[in-house]
Amino acid sequence: MQITGRIARIIFHSERNGYTVAVFDTEDGACRIAGSINDPREGIDYRLEGHFVVHPKYGEQFAFGEYEEAMPEGSAAILEFLSSGSIRGIGPKLAAQIVDTFGDETMNILETNPDRLLCVNGIGRKTLARIKESFSESREFASISLELRDLGVAMNDAIRIYKMYGGESMEIIRSNPYVLADDIRGIDFHKADELAVRIGIDPDSDFRIESGIKYILQRWAFNGSTLMPKSLLIERVIETLDTGTERVEECLSSLVFQGEIQTEFYDGEEVIYLYGYYYAEQRVAQRLRLIAQAPIEALPVNIDNAINDAEQSLGTSEGRRVELSDEQRSAVRQALLDNVTIITGGPGTGKTTIINTIVRVFERLDIKVALAAPTGRAAKRMQEASGFPAMTIHRLLEYVYSEDEDELYFGRNEENPLDAGVVIVDEASMIDTLLMDGLLRAIVPGTRLIITGDADQLPSVGAGNVLRDIIRSERINTIRLKSIFRQAQGSRIVTNAHMINEGEYPEAGTADSDFFVMVRSSEDEIASTICELVSGRLENYYDFVNSASDIQILSPTKKGTLGSPNLNTLLQDVINPASEDRRELKAGGRTFREGDKVMQIKNNYNAEWRYQDDYETRTGIFNGDMGVIESIDTEARSLLVSSDDRLIEYQGEMLDELELAYSITVHKSQGCEFPVVIVPIYNFPPMLMTRNLLYTAVTRGKQLVILVGSPRCLKWMIDNNRRDERHTGLSEQLELGYTGLA
Repeated sequence: MQITGRIARIIFHSERNGYTVAVFDTEDGACRIAGSINDPREGIDYRLEGHFVVHPKYGEQFAFGEYEEAMPEGSAAILEFLSSGSIRGIGPKLAAQIVDTFGDETMNILETNPDRLLCVNGIGRKTLARIKESFSESREFASISLELRDLGVAMNDAIRIYKMYGGESMEIIRSNPYVLADDIRGIDFHKADELAVRIGIDPDSDFRIESGIKYILQRWAFNGSTLMPKSLLIERVIETLDTGTERVEECLSSLVFQGEIQTEFYDGEEVIYLYGYYYAEQRVAQRLRLIAQAPIEALPVNIDNAINDAEQSLGTSEGRRVELSDEQRSAVRQALLDNVTIITGGPGTGKTTIINTIVRVFERLDIKVALAAPTGRAAKRMQEASGFPAMTIHRLLEYVYSEDEDELYFGRNEENPLDAGVVIVDEASMIDTLLMDGLLRAIVPGTRLIITGDADQLPSVGAGNVLRDIIRSERINTIRLKSIFRQAQGSRIVTNAHMINEGEYPEAGTADSDFFVMVRSSEDEIASTICELVSGRLENYYDFVNSASDIQILSPTKKGTLGSPNLNTLLQDVINPASEDRRELKAGGRTFREGDKVMQIKNNYNAEWRYQDDYETRTGIFNGDMGVIESIDTEARSLLVSSDDRLIEYQGEMLDELELAYSITVHKSQGCEFPVVIVPIYNFPPMLMTRNLLYTAVTRGKQLVILVGSPRCLKWMIDNNRRDERHTGLSEQLELGYTGLA
């Protein structure tokens, strides 16, 4: 149905896709509207096409998919329209003069013969140019959006297209609709392909096949691989596009010539990269070689004496005797002497003590140290453990995000390198190829680089297998910590984690243990047991503050009864049930309540936040940031989330970036530690039934780990040592042209 009226008040508007919530005045009274409008303005009349829906909180509102700006009729309406500032160059005073001159014909004059406005006092050539441009833009979008609607393009996508291409939108799309997949976030190959069919593009055209090739490579990168075997790529493209091998080969050659993809040969097999990943991977290898082989200034101190002093200082700060093992001492010594050092090991092997010792040596020598980790939680842990400031790698590199270009830039690079003599990076298994590229570009040769992490954990979410590839290349000095310390040996979490990593079945604990296996035979039983554990059962036996903050469910999957979304729904009703004194907000099929534990699920470099005791705003929240909903504004449809010591307001599109976090996936838990970890174990998809996924989950727990489920499936996971099968070339790139260790 259609309704006509005027926007009385804009509650929310997104510049990116035009999504708007507003109060709309009609002849039948005011109503709430929700849909996408390009540049909505209060006081302007619109015709909306959609339907009324009943929102559970806000009652009846009009959800529209199409709209048209309605030109005002009659002198009074025209005067109100022009006085609103809708057209650049016309204010209230000038609007009155224009309407006095042309009356009811004003809108027709603007559209068909705007030069006649020159007879109005106060309108010269420059003002007229602004008026014509502004009015033309408004009518231009109306025309283009109607054409796009006829081609089946949704209004929010039409707004994105117009913001990118302006008046040339239709010409560009009719020429090659596949550019949309390259240029506009939210429009993928399949959407562009549907549009191409409606326009009549040849299904065997170069445009389509080249776009399909890039799409397959992008999906491959989304799943973690920086490259793809050529034979497999051709096979997938043929399946997806229903085309022939010869055409795919021709388009591959064309894309190489255009500089969009790159070919390489590894072990006699031809592989294909998207050029950005090839360049990043190649540059990571080159920068690592450069840093590793650069002349480095010797430390002006006896190394053994410096380590002894740092050891004593560390013991004093921690209030206990600290005595480095031979393995730890060797790691510290090598890190002090070498340009680049990799230190890898599982839980309880002393990585944190090694970092803390190294930092204290350099502090006494007055050499500046930069501490960083891939995530905010990992950086916070690093800072708490060392007593020295640490930050995310993004913040260390002074990231800047350009929304216009949809690109992330780092303020620290070759031209503006990091001001530090030593860079120490923890949780390196989480670093992807593009982030490592940015980090190494900002490090001056001659700087010591120390990289620590557990290479047996799950790899990064982004494309690449950086830590494992560097170690596998055997071109960078690497120390593998194997000894478990005496205090860690008393923890079954630590000993069982190592047993799992070695392919051995874990030992279940007694009543006073910190590791349990609870046998359950069905998904419903597992889910029920998990809900029982968090409902207060564990709090009665252990010194935990509350279930929401201390107990974390880590699920291998997102799907099914034991997937994190379904478990979140069940756990929310147990931990934070509906109550009259807790406001709620429904968004995207989810219900958020005040007091809920939540997680940010994508990087948002422009999102604003502030510290709790400071009103100055800063920008940037990241995938994996966790917090608690402090308050909900139901009228503005916004949430205020407290994340560590930050306050973040979520509204509109940002709500799609938020999920309940009573249960999260194991992949999302990387870099985090929790007092209590509970892991459901059942017959999940084979790609998730792996040893290193289980190992990663177990190593997230500090005080208690409980596995709930099937012993048969647990054994299957431990026996399955198939790692995340990623296709990368960093190891091979490191070997190319390498002349030896520093």
